[in-house]
Amino acid sequence: METKLAELVSRLKEAAGKNLESVVLYGSGASGKYRPGSSDLNVLCTLVAMDLGELQLLAPVVRWWTHEEKEPTPLFFLTEELQRSTDVFAIESLDLKRAHRVLFGKDPVAGLEIPMNLHRVQVERDLRLLLLRLRQHALLAGKNEMEYVAVLKKSDSSALTLLRHTLLAFGEEPPPGADGLFERIAAITGTDASAFQMVHEVHEGRIVDKDLFAVYDRYIHALEKVITALDGMVPKKEWQRVTKEG
Repeated sequence: METKLAELVSRLKEAAGKNLESVVLYGSGASGKYRPGSSDLNVLCTLVAMDLGELQLLAPVVRWWTHEEKEPTPLFFLTEELQRSTDVFAIESLDLKRAHRVLFGKDPVAGLEIPMNLHRVQVERDLRLLLLRLRQHALLAGKNEMEYVAVLKKSDSSALTLLRHTLLAFGEEPPPGADGLFERIAAITGTDASAFQMVHEVHEGRIVDKDLFAVYDRYIHALEKVITALDGMVPKKEWQRVTKEG
């Protein structure tokens, strides 16, 4: 991991020159949860200027990183742009701030201010989107069991992230492990911890003898309970930008 990151930084510096302001590692690579072969190396860079010509200079580095090293495309921001984006990327900004490591330059993340009221709105929005997508997949998959397996495996990481942020929205520090997270979510929202646990086991390849249709159904209902609990947390009318008459 460190060799790959050092090579990335070297190539970025060579391509961007003085326009490269900082390179930041975030996610599992920065939190100590990186697993070679299954985890991604997520990188964010800030630039002094962000015009097309500057991006084209960086394109060969990004192509090498994504095609040869099989890593996600780095994110590129202006520092001020990053600071002004925390209201619309509250979940992402909070994750970035909680787990990051500066690989080059100054730290553009430490001073980010996350509006937690908007964070709570985004958490509910993304949970509702996840629920809608699960229902849509069921409509498309019918009784094709393998389709359900694929959807459960794909949705597990999103669900884990959103459940962590649900606890943060309730003012709690999430437990480090998945089992503890599911138990705490169940304690706060009244949902079924085992429903999330079974989905996580499907993702990890540990379930082979369960009724996957039942697992999927319990998963959907467990998400519904989490959403209902979060929805009742704070009156949404307090955040309306336009005051209604009457």
